[in-house]
Amino acid sequence: MEDCAIIDLYWARNPEAIAQTSEKYGNYCRTVARNILPDRRDADECVNDTWLNAWNAMPEDRPSLLAQYLGKITRNLALSRWRNSRAEKRGGGELPLVLDELSECVSTSDTLQALEAAELEEAVNCFLHSLPERECNLFLRRYWFAESAVEIAKRYEMRENTVRTILFRSRKKLLCFLEKEGLV
Repeated sequence: MEDCAIIDLYWARNPEAIAQTSEKYGNYCRTVARNILPDRRDADECVNDTWLNAWNAMPEDRPSLLAQYLGKITRNLALSRWRNSRAEKRGGGELPLVLDELSECVSTSDTLQALEAAELEEAVNCFLHSLPERECNLFLRRYWFAESAVEIAKRYEMRENTVRTILFRSRKKLLCFLEKEGLV
């Protein structure tokens, strides 16, 4: 089913919207959540909460890109759940590693809050647009989707070491860019 038809179902308050969304985007949203959360049950709960949030938000919003809309909801829910679980214990998964890697550019104590700040978001988007496409894709796969270097290497048919080197250089470029912008 096309995205516009699914959105129409939401607007009509037809419960079939959730079934169609789950069928089309369930695996995508689960992947986003599982890359952040180490516990599969927590990730599945985030995906279910995504459907509820989309159901509640859709009469107000009419997203132009449904996949990105759902991915952002899932990511935000997973990050919130990860923050809550981190208060109890430091979880596994890729998120702690991702945040540690980015700590070179943004202070660790403010990483999650700083990533949400509008000014930093705009600067990072500008930086990403300045990168070559492959480098930008690797950066997004690692730091937005929290994929492991192994997964990225398989996806792009590269050696893991090559991926790590590109990401290291990208982080250095980001640090220089943020310093020039006065954000570090």
